[in-house]
Amino acid sequence: MKHALKECNNKYTMTQLEERAVRIFDHLATAVLLFDEKLHLVSINSAGENLLSLSSKRLLGKTPGEVWPNTPFFTDAIKNSFQFATTRIERGIEMQLINQNTIKVDCIFTPLLIDEVTKEILVELVSADAFVRVMQEFNQETVQKAAKESVQGMAHEIKNPLGGIRGAAQLMEKELDDKSLLEYTNIIINESDRLRNFVDRMMAANTHPVKSETNIHEIVEYVVSIISAESSRNLNIQKDYDPSIPSIFADREQLIQAVLNLLRNAVQATKEDESILIRTRIQRQITIQNKLNRLAVQIDIIDNGPGIPAEIESGVFYPMVTGHAGGTGLGLSIAQQLIQSHGGKINYERKENCTYFSILFPIEHGNAK
Repeated sequence: MKHALKECNNKYTMTQLEERAVRIFDHLATAVLLFDEKLHLVSINSAGENLLSLSSKRLLGKTPGEVWPNTPFFTDAIKNSFQFATTRIERGIEMQLINQNTIKVDCIFTPLLIDEVTKEILVELVSADAFVRVMQEFNQETVQKAAKESVQGMAHEIKNPLGGIRGAAQLMEKELDDKSLLEYTNIIINESDRLRNFVDRMMAANTHPVKSETNIHEIVEYVVSIISAESSRNLNIQKDYDPSIPSIFADREQLIQAVLNLLRNAVQATKEDESILIRTRIQRQITIQNKLNRLAVQIDIIDNGPGIPAEIESGVFYPMVTGHAGGTGLGLSIAQQLIQSHGGKINYERKENCTYFSILFPIEHGNAK
């Protein structure tokens, strides 16, 4: 061990070692907070900021009672760790966030000793729902993949004979002496075209994205203009944009289609006196499709309509699942597939009497401009 430390010290200067330690600390997926002897927060990593929904500037220097004003457990646990100098592990602790949401976390309180005296307490927090959420996402992706393959196979089987039916109707049209029968051949041709378009929409999400530099807010504004133009009523669409979001590399057309499908869904779910909020934010240290991303864009489309019927909530992103009369059940499924093809995902959540559809889109290294 001493030999290894000597080699490490030979390889890095003390400043380099400190910088390296800070980089490692900030890239941890686990939320980590450090409190000193006066019970002041002296350090927090990006995962901690993300979990608490507050920046380090607003948190540093605060006591546990100020960091968690509605959860006295943390103050008592940190004081006990100082007093008894023992590591303490607690599971399933309810923690209220600044936005009043409550989450369950697993906690580890570790005393840091110098000369057998506790000088600092290291607090590690892991969302207790994280594993459940990962398994739910895995199951959703597995079922959706199977459904997608099934739909693709069915689409090919439908599309081939449709061409023959349409061609036969056109030939029949030329041979008919009784022009009154043309009404029926027109129905056959028009319905064949409608079914072909329906099949094309089912397969649209399989197109490989062609990426270019894209401004997410320009896309949202464009989609809002489309929705406003096609709506027969006045829409109450509010916007809350984060101006710090950089340009990203994405397929502009596919991103427009995904946002359009989600916003159309929100419009269908709301009435004249109900509202829709479009909110954009940067997320840090977030896992998407089992990959930890340092930075990601989040686009929330929130409406205060009645929400997805409970009986179809679990399959809301599956093809052919819809709560709208006359709906195809393809809009949300296609949107999810388009975003997933970019390494992102769409989450659905019902909370505070509002429906949340959230696009999480990774900002890969080199994407920011």
